[in-house]
Amino acid sequence: MKITDHIKKANNKALFSFEVIPPKKGNSIQELYDNIDPLMEFNPPFIDVTTSREEHVYVDNGNGLLDRKITRTRPGTLGICAAIKHKFDVDTVPHVLCGGFTKEETEYLLVDCDYLGIQNVMALRGDSMAHQKFFEPSIGGHNFATELVSQIKDLNSGKYLHGVIETNHNSDFCIGVGGYPEKHFESPSLQTDLKHLKEKVDAGADYIVTQMFFDNQKYFQFVEAAKKEGINVPIIPGLKPIAVKRHLQLLPQFFSIDLPESLISAVESCKTNKDVRQVGIEWAIQQSKELLDAGVPVLHYYSMGKSDNIKKIASAIF
Repeated sequence: MKITDHIKKANNKALFSFEVIPPKKGNSIQELYDNIDPLMEFNPPFIDVTTSREEHVYVDNGNGLLDRKITRTRPGTLGICAAIKHKFDVDTVPHVLCGGFTKEETEYLLVDCDYLGIQNVMALRGDSMAHQKFFEPSIGGHNFATELVSQIKDLNSGKYLHGVIETNHNSDFCIGVGGYPEKHFESPSLQTDLKHLKEKVDAGADYIVTQMFFDNQKYFQFVEAAKKEGINVPIIPGLKPIAVKRHLQLLPQFFSIDLPESLISAVESCKTNKDVRQVGIEWAIQQSKELLDAGVPVLHYYSMGKSDNIKKIASAIF
C-alpha cells in the first residue's frame, strides 16, 4: 500500500514508522531482524531502508603501495527491503539516491522494486563523497532530487529512458522526498530551500519526511511556510533521540541543525552515556506528544540500527 493511502486509512490517527540501516557487507541480517522485531508491536505500516553510496577504500597491493578502490560497505538495500517485507508483512521504502548511480542503474532498481511489489520509494540526492567539497553527480546520473523524482514519475507513466515500452502494466510508485525545517546546509536561505522543495512536489513527490529536529517550533514554522509556498502534501516529522554525548557536536556538524539550550544542558550534566540515552528518550517522548497534539500524520524515528530507545519512546506514545 502507498504511504499516502496508509495515512488516509488511519483517519487522522498518527502512525508509527522508523528507518533502519542495512547490515554491513559480510554481516548477518539477523541483527537487523532482532532490532526490528521489538518495534512491530506498534504496528508500523512501513519501514524505511537507507541506501549508501559508493566509498573509496585503499587496498595494499603487496609492494608497499596502495590502490584506491570503489566499494559499497552496505550493499543490498533492495534485497533487505524484500526480506523485511516478506518476514514482517510490512511495506518497505527503499531510499533511491542520485549520488553513486546512473540513470540506467536507477531505472533497473525501480523496475526490480516494481517486480517485488514495493510501491514506495524515497527519492534523495544523497551526500557528497568524503573527498568531495561539494556534491558531484555520477557520470550519467542525476544532479538534483527533482530530476530523480521526474524519472520515477515518468516510469509511472510508462516512459522508460530509451523509449516507451509497450506493456499493459505501469509502475505506480508513491514518491517521498526529504524536507529541512532548518534548511539544507547548502541552501542560501530557508525560502530558497522551500522553493526547491516545491519543485520536487511539482515534479511528482507525494509526501515529505523531514530531517531530524529537536525544537518542534522549527517543524511547525516549516509546515506553515511550506503551505504558504503551495506545498500541500503530507509532511512527516523525522525524530532522532540523542544517545551519546558526542551527538552535541556531531549532529549540528553533520546535519546543520540547532539544539535547544535546555537539551544541551541536560546532556552536559550527564555522567554516563546511559544517562544521556535516558535524556534523549525523555526529550523525544515530549517532542512526540506535542507533535501528536498538533495532528501530525506520522511519527517517523531514525533508529540507526538500534531499537531499545525507540521502543521506550513508542511505548509511551502509542
